[in-house]
Amino acid sequence: MIDPKDYRDAMSALASPVHIIATDGKAGPAGLTVTALASVTDSPATLLVCVNRETASAPRFIDNGFFTVNSLAAQDRELSDIFAGRTDEHFEKKFTHGLWKRSVNGQPALLSALACFECKLTEVKDVGTHHIFFGEVLAVARPAAGPSLIYHHRAYGRVGD
Repeated sequence: MIDPKDYRDAMSALASPVHIIATDGKAGPAGLTVTALASVTDSPATLLVCVNRETASAPRFIDNGFFTVNSLAAQDRELSDIFAGRTDEHFEKKFTHGLWKRSVNGQPALLSALACFECKLTEVKDVGTHHIFFGEVLAVARPAAGPSLIYHHRAYGRVGD
């Protein structure tokens, strides 16, 4: 096995788009900043998102069964930090930052997002320290335009100027 730090250092060399995944429902609201996200297929449209099992928000995503993926614009850097847990804001307090509306299925949708995918959680697989959430995309929106926020070498950047 390789050293986990060596792996993380190598992964930091890859530029990744930054997203906020968000949920609300019977378990309550939750939101997290993620970079580990991928398209699985376009028929049916499906995304996968990797979430650390130790985060207090993970059970809320599973119990609620629905979530949004909000792809961040470059100007949403501060919002990324809030949802990454770099502040004292927790659960519903995070949503006092940024402009949010409810999606068709009542999920939090960020109005400044470059793309918003509303998903139904269809499967959860555990691999190592993480849950892999598979979400069937029920709706898409493109509420904003502009450069995208990326994370590269453990720092924020922008692409698409």
